[in-house]
Amino acid sequence: MFSSALKSFTSNISANYTISTTPTSISGAWKVYDGKKKSTGKAVSVFVFDRKSLDPHSGSLGGGRYGGAAVRKLHDEVIARVKKESNLLARLRHPSILELAEPIEDTRSGGLMFATEPVTASLAGLLQEKDDQERAGGVAGRPSRFVIEEADGTRRRRELEIDELEIQKGLLQVAQGLEFLHESAGLVHGNLTPDAIYVNAKSDWKIAGLGFAGPPDISSSQSTMPPICLSEVLYHDPRLPRSIQLDLDCPSPDFAMDSNISSSADMFSLGLLLIALYNSPHTSPLKTNSNLSTYKKLFTSSSTTPSTSNNFLSSRPLPKDLVSAVLPRLITRRPAQRMNAREFQQSQFFDNILMSSIRFLDALPAKTPNEKSQFMRGLPKILDQFPKSVLDKKVLPVLLEETKDKELLSLVLQNVFKIIKILPSGKRAMTEKILPQLRETFLAGGGKERDTAKEAGLAVILENMELVGENCDGKEFKTDIMPILQLGLESPTHTIVDKSLGCLPTVMKILDFTTIKNEVFPVVATVFSKTSSLGIKVRGLEALVVLCGGTPTDDSDAGDGLDGAMIGSKIPKLSSNAVLDKYTVQEKVVPLLKAMKTKEPAVMMAALAVFQQVGKIADTDFLAMEALPILWSFSLGPLLNLQQFQEFMDLIKKISSKIENEQIRKLRDLSSSGTTATSKANDFISAGSTNGFFNSNGSEDVGEDDFQRLVLGRGNQNSGDMLGDAVRPQAQSGKQPEAPAFSWSSPPLNANHSNPNPISNVLKPQSRTITPDQSLNAFATLNPTSSTAPRANTNAMTNGFSSFTPMQPMQPIQPPMIQPAPPMGPGWSTTPAQPIQQSQSTYSMPPSQSQHAFSMRPPQPQPVTPFSAFSLPPPPISPAQRPGMQTQNSGYFGGAASNTAQAPSAMKLPGQKTGLDKYESLI
Repeated sequence: MFSSALKSFTSNISANYTISTTPTSISGAWKVYDGKKKSTGKAVSVFVFDRKSLDPHSGSLGGGRYGGAAVRKLHDEVIARVKKESNLLARLRHPSILELAEPIEDTRSGGLMFATEPVTASLAGLLQEKDDQERAGGVAGRPSRFVIEEADGTRRRRELEIDELEIQKGLLQVAQGLEFLHESAGLVHGNLTPDAIYVNAKSDWKIAGLGFAGPPDISSSQSTMPPICLSEVLYHDPRLPRSIQLDLDCPSPDFAMDSNISSSADMFSLGLLLIALYNSPHTSPLKTNSNLSTYKKLFTSSSTTPSTSNNFLSSRPLPKDLVSAVLPRLITRRPAQRMNAREFQQSQFFDNILMSSIRFLDALPAKTPNEKSQFMRGLPKILDQFPKSVLDKKVLPVLLEETKDKELLSLVLQNVFKIIKILPSGKRAMTEKILPQLRETFLAGGGKERDTAKEAGLAVILENMELVGENCDGKEFKTDIMPILQLGLESPTHTIVDKSLGCLPTVMKILDFTTIKNEVFPVVATVFSKTSSLGIKVRGLEALVVLCGGTPTDDSDAGDGLDGAMIGSKIPKLSSNAVLDKYTVQEKVVPLLKAMKTKEPAVMMAALAVFQQVGKIADTDFLAMEALPILWSFSLGPLLNLQQFQEFMDLIKKISSKIENEQIRKLRDLSSSGTTATSKANDFISAGSTNGFFNSNGSEDVGEDDFQRLVLGRGNQNSGDMLGDAVRPQAQSGKQPEAPAFSWSSPPLNANHSNPNPISNVLKPQSRTITPDQSLNAFATLNPTSSTAPRANTNAMTNGFSSFTPMQPMQPIQPPMIQPAPPMGPGWSTTPAQPIQQSQSTYSMPPSQSQHAFSMRPPQPQPVTPFSAFSLPPPPISPAQRPGMQTQNSGYFGGAASNTAQAPSAMKLPGQKTGLDKYESLI
């Protein structure tokens, strides 16, 4: 590998420069490598000559001692010629001569190395690649582009089209270099071929290959350089590579046939070079095969001699200007009839607006400020006519050099950004050329001192911020453009600040959330809070709208999401990552709006747009407590008209509706989770419900303390009844008033009583059991009727129940009270349980001595059992009679199926415990 051989070329260049491992091009005896200086990073091209390339290619003179000595002498002559080329480059300084960066050096392996300005390739290499493209595209096919791999592994497309303007520009530069050689340096190039011309990174053509250069035969100045020995250079030695010998396809007849050395010989070679640029393949029309005899033979016939009659032996048509005025004065047998280099530059071939512009750009540093200004103002009109490669490599670099002129900065940048729009590779040009120059122009010195002369150029950058954002990535934008944008926001000129705030929509698309929150928003907030300009205030509010996820031109009539019923197609698409977060909006944006003192309608309406975005982001609690008060304050501004006030009211109503809907949703979610527990806890106090008095098995729901007081006879004199405070007694009065009508009251007396299911009336929500308005102590003493001997604790249990008489259902038609039927036999109670009629009849009590609201009859003189109040049925006689007991038991609670006035009594069997004895045995 040549890379290992390159390491053996130990020299100052290899020590101070980083050199690529593969050559970018090969020109003549030189291999050209890309290089970069380690200390400064400056790009160069390193030319390397390997002495091994001089190995004998033929054994005609080899094999003996004398042959070996002759070859070594021949090699020494070649090395001297190669060193001569580098030495001449070091002496000659001209824009059209290849610039030398490091002088030639010998290496330990005997090779040679020197460094020059960076070049892309030689003209011969470009023409060869163009031939390969045309062959790949077929006959007269459209040229394709080759993908070239760089030294670092990256791949890019090289611009290979050599269009008309590039040819004109390049030939003009070569002519300028020849003029310098002929008139200033007093030299004849002697071997002007495509291999002797290099194209640099700016697409400029540079002359090199000066190994055969020397003074002319007739010179007005004394030259220290020895003349060219034509007898040696015209003879091709087969022992040497053809690439390091004189190319016989390009010299003039007077040079090769007459041994006449003059500057006219270079002009003939320039004519052949011009034909090669248009020919196909791109070679000289003379084919000599490096044989001088063949060369002489070609000029003996008119058919093989380039002339106007045979289109100068070109396989393709040539431009009319060349055929008519230029080539006849270049390719001619007589040297005196040829034009010189200066006349060639003034020929009609270069007489067009584009070439005139190129010439003006080349001479731009020498022009006056007024001429520069006029040129910059007219240049945008013709930029579209330039080839893209010329714009990229020639025009753009010259314009960027002029950014140092503060007076022309704005005009130059206008042309620069227009070129970026034209170039297909605008992103690469932006990254590699424009951004470094902008950073050097605006951010030099750390930005400590503000240069007001650059404000106009800063305005041009802000106007083209979207173009800049499209042609650079987020990292480059943050590093190079954000500081420039911050300069604009901090500018004392209101126009610059306004343009800077208008760039936020573009900035939001490129930068990440952290950068926007920590670097962009604080600057915008500072500008908004400190400005005294009404226009900047409004622009700042529009910037806040953008930072909150909207756009300055949002339509308020479109769905904004505040009413909770947005249509999917109307949902605004916000930046996913760049919108300010909820905390920043609530804690920083809204306080900025609250602190505003101006009440101008324009400011108020701009603030309204901000609140529309706040309503989409903030919590409902924050909207209710913080945002709505501010909106009400703004809406009552004295300068608002009716329409503006209505817009405020629309937003207030939408936000209020959003808060209401959200709160209702929260409450519903909370209530749905606790519905079962809450309903059970509140059943007792629910209006028209009797479920609070009974548990799930149908028995009375009596507390443990009440039950103990009942069975132990320890009645509480302070409590109204054993059911606690569930139902309080009504206040007594001397007059029996008409029963009041409540939602929970019993139906009137004339209610329909045709329902055959009496128990449903008790369980229905609209019915309610009424407790008599009397204390249990006022009831008569209950005495048992059975012949069973009384127990010791019977009297204690009867205390407080002496005057109690069970409630009797009243007939809805007969005013008198219904008397109970006499008992059918001995039992637990002489007062039978009366079934509740379907007629929803009200209960009545025997009236006491004083009249009160309930119909109660006086106590009967007949004896009663101690537990007549409970109306418990006797225990079953046998298992077969247990259903009957359940029927009698349920009859007290309204569950009997019979509609008779009284229930049948159960029969008592001999020897079976009855009454309290049976009950006591159970407990």
